[in-house]
Amino acid sequence: MRASPATDAAASLIADLIAHGVRDLVLSPGSRSQALALAAVHFHGRGLLRVHVRIDERVAGFTALGLSRETGAPTAVVCTSGTAVANLLPAVMEAFHAGVPLLLLTADRPPELRGVGANQATIQPGVFTPFVRLSLDAPVPGDGDWSGLAAGAVSVACGADAEGGLPGVAGPVHLNLPAREPLSGTVPLFEVEPGSVPLRVAEPARVLEQGPRTVVIAGADAGADAEEIAHQGSWPLIAEIVSGARFGRRVVHGYRALLNDPALGGRIERAVVLGHPTLSREAARLLSRSEVEVIAVRRGGEALDLNGRTTPAASVSVAPGEADREWLGAWMAASAALAVDLSERAPDVDGLASKDFTARRDAVQAELEAVRRPLYRELLVDAVWRATWPHDRLVFGSSRLVRVADSVLGGKKVPVHANRGLAGIDGIIATATGIAAASQAEGAQGITRVLLGDLAFLHDVGALLLPPDEPQPRLQVIVGNDGGGTIFDGLEVAASAPPADLDRAFYTPHDVHLEHLALAYGWAYHRVTTRAALDQVLTTPAAGRQLIEVPLPR
Repeated sequence: MRASPATDAAASLIADLIAHGVRDLVLSPGSRSQALALAAVHFHGRGLLRVHVRIDERVAGFTALGLSRETGAPTAVVCTSGTAVANLLPAVMEAFHAGVPLLLLTADRPPELRGVGANQATIQPGVFTPFVRLSLDAPVPGDGDWSGLAAGAVSVACGADAEGGLPGVAGPVHLNLPAREPLSGTVPLFEVEPGSVPLRVAEPARVLEQGPRTVVIAGADAGADAEEIAHQGSWPLIAEIVSGARFGRRVVHGYRALLNDPALGGRIERAVVLGHPTLSREAARLLSRSEVEVIAVRRGGEALDLNGRTTPAASVSVAPGEADREWLGAWMAASAALAVDLSERAPDVDGLASKDFTARRDAVQAELEAVRRPLYRELLVDAVWRATWPHDRLVFGSSRLVRVADSVLGGKKVPVHANRGLAGIDGIIATATGIAAASQAEGAQGITRVLLGDLAFLHDVGALLLPPDEPQPRLQVIVGNDGGGTIFDGLEVAASAPPADLDRAFYTPHDVHLEHLALAYGWAYHRVTTRAALDQVLTTPAAGRQLIEVPLPR
């Protein structure tokens, strides 16, 4: 096979990425990117890189986002030139706002074929501005080389400073890679020692003194750090369900009502924020109050500053001191009164064994009613929450169900993911597939469950397509299907628009048969209408991919 400077440069670049800690690469096929693709599968064949192939670049971008969300290391995405690049933009925007590391390797025409009407050529350098930490238009192999690109790209994606960058904040990096023909050739053999991604430089923590009446707000991606700060300070913990921090003895139930309570929410003097809070207007109003001192731990591409005087921090810790037990006690007492218990009552053992016909009949009737109990939104989210454990992963879509879950679910230490950087509807199945692939790598146990509405499901239905030669993840996609976008019930338009216009422009009702989609894409399918049936499906050991449809009332 003829020599190819493009292939040599591509193999060198990917070898360097592996040496700097990259373990996953998502590839969408294309002509201009063939050198990168051949190099990627070469290293995959040597066991040095996990390659995931997706025909749709938007799905590829969100799959990479999920991989990076779970691992914390940057995932590389390879695509061809032209509109393929543009399809990565939704995932790039989410990664920017959520602080997730990504490496975008976009193949391109050489400079002499740009701006002259060449096929599949557009303006790719800078196309992701301002949503990347770093953007480089590499030299054409032969005119220059790509050595050194990998180290800098990985470092900046993981939070190193760059010109115009954000030190300590992870995010996407764009390498635009032009090449001349020939674009394929024999992949040279590089000896590669897999490395580790660079650790972020730890900046001094802001030390918080006891004193002001304080609450800890845990938004998306806050993680266990939020619970630890609440524990250290003996402060109430207001943890969104997507935070991964809804556990421990300081968790506040029914926090929306309590934030509206003048005796509690009205007396807050300081709020310590970790992650990105997006699920309640009450929390947003608190963080917008000018008299409240807000300290926000920086994570994503935009600093939180709803009140115009929020103090950013790389991290926080709590100084020793006397805790305000009265303040915490008032919150905990109010929280206990608002806790929701959706568990089934224990069987009436005595009644079932009774010799009295009436008592036995009533006990049997109660058991039958429990078995046949129809599902509604609160029961659905409760069943999924109860079935999920620390070795599993739970992914929430931006649907009505996540707000229901945030309102009713109690505390439990479960790894939770959600794309709340921009809270978009798109890409959630692809993101969850990446999370499943990463969390189940090397034979790890657990199931990844995705809970979303029917419109979010249909928006990302292309992500159901997985190559038959890749490991099939243990993945349960649970769709609450109410036949349209009832999340809009909570918006002003629901009270003002004519019903027909509301239906057509917002609810967008549909009559899609989800079972047929599952069959077409090779997924196992279950339709469940009762709590007992859902519990059985969720907890029955199963390999591979399952689509679970739960019909819900409009």
